[in-house]
Amino acid sequence: MHDSTNNRSNTNLKQRIGLFAGPAVALILLIFFDLKSGEPGVTRTAAVAALMAIWWITEAIPIPATALIPVALFPLFGIMKGRDVATTYFNHIIFLFIGGFIMALAMQKWQLHRRIALRIILLIGASPKRLLLGFMVATAFLSMWISNTATTMMMVPIAMAIIIKLKDSFPGRPMARFAIGLLIGIAYSASIGGTATLIGTPPNLSFTRIFNIYFPGAPEVTFAQWFQFGLPFAAIFLLVSWLILIALFVPRKRTVKAETEIFRKEYEQLGSMSYEEKFILTLFTIMALLWLTRGDIVLGGFTIPGWSTLMPVPAFVDDGTIAIVVAMILFVIPSRTNRGQRLMDWNTAVKLQWGIVILFGGGFALASGFKESGLSIWIAEQLTGLGGIQPVFLTGSICTMLTFLTELTSNTATTEMILPLLGSLATAIEANPLLLMIPATLSASCAFMLPVATPPNAIVFGTGEVTMADMMKAGIIMNIVGVILITSLMYLIGVLVFGIDLGVMPDWAASH
Repeated sequence: MHDSTNNRSNTNLKQRIGLFAGPAVALILLIFFDLKSGEPGVTRTAAVAALMAIWWITEAIPIPATALIPVALFPLFGIMKGRDVATTYFNHIIFLFIGGFIMALAMQKWQLHRRIALRIILLIGASPKRLLLGFMVATAFLSMWISNTATTMMMVPIAMAIIIKLKDSFPGRPMARFAIGLLIGIAYSASIGGTATLIGTPPNLSFTRIFNIYFPGAPEVTFAQWFQFGLPFAAIFLLVSWLILIALFVPRKRTVKAETEIFRKEYEQLGSMSYEEKFILTLFTIMALLWLTRGDIVLGGFTIPGWSTLMPVPAFVDDGTIAIVVAMILFVIPSRTNRGQRLMDWNTAVKLQWGIVILFGGGFALASGFKESGLSIWIAEQLTGLGGIQPVFLTGSICTMLTFLTELTSNTATTEMILPLLGSLATAIEANPLLLMIPATLSASCAFMLPVATPPNAIVFGTGEVTMADMMKAGIIMNIVGVILITSLMYLIGVLVFGIDLGVMPDWAASH
């Protein structure tokens, strides 16, 4: 109780400091600085960016409320027209998120997500190592498609029921250590699984839109492309994190054997698969397949045409279109279990995280302001000196900075602050922007040390089973492994998947 009171008072102090520091720094920039002579918009945008950054980091006001600042200040400061700022808040990326989240809510409404998780655990097994792997695989798979927070909230009660049962059967320190490892494994795999798909975690969606704003002439980073890179990364990272948690928390002696009966009973309580679950699972599978096959799939010298080529204007169809089409079907199909209801109703749909939608928009608006005002060009001019650093070391440094920065800040807000700067840096040093922006995006989801770093960390910490010391011990190793994996896989797999020619600046970036 004392610790929670201290945490609250520290948070309140941070918020009070941020509330005054944000406007103070913005005013200092506006009054005492002229970043680019003859172009006042550059300094004004920098002032707005500083205000938003400080308020986001300190959470002086709610994070989504901070994201609305461009709507108010960009027109007043003469940076962008009000109507142009407003349009940045709603776009195809937002609809991709909304459609994907409505599908997730439908899965939760009919308990399909619970069935999937328990089935995976039963298939993998229930010895301590297998039990840990089962929970991690189930959590990672679900978080590829639904909110990391929702996934963790669903998995933790299942884990706690098992932990209580195991502690009764096998009292002592080995079981207590295993309980910590199991809960931390859920938190970590929720974050890792989210990196595999474009809809898995908000920073991924932020990247696609900000990249599009900054480099409108660049080829689209499609769902399938991201999946080709994100899935191997997530799979390798999940395996490595499992081995780390085994070394730290799983008893070496075979004194603990979890009973599969616990999971079997949970699974049997769900009953046979309902009509609604079957229909939603079918739609979910169709949506994933449509995302993966929309664009052409290139296999060496062989190309499989994407289904969008059958449309009247293929370029008009994007991943957001697919998400909304499938989401709309959920509102049409009637339920057989509950007469008069549909697979999805609006009362369930309004549970969608609208705060995240606004936060996306704020980041997109800020990125547009950077470009429209000329601030991005000014930053690029200041960063030309970094051109002499080897790209691989620069990528590694960016990954390290983002990983540890997001231990204390919102990963989405941090991504939306940093990505415009990295776009400018890439053009300044004549490097492919994807080499810096994609690793930074992934790193924002890889903060594992502190409970405040991500909602999954906070949820497992809130169980009272996990101590700060345990999370930090495992987290520091995970953070370092994440930096190494992201940097190395970007150069081993990413360059092939995203068509990056090292040492060559693409035309679409040069024209920026």
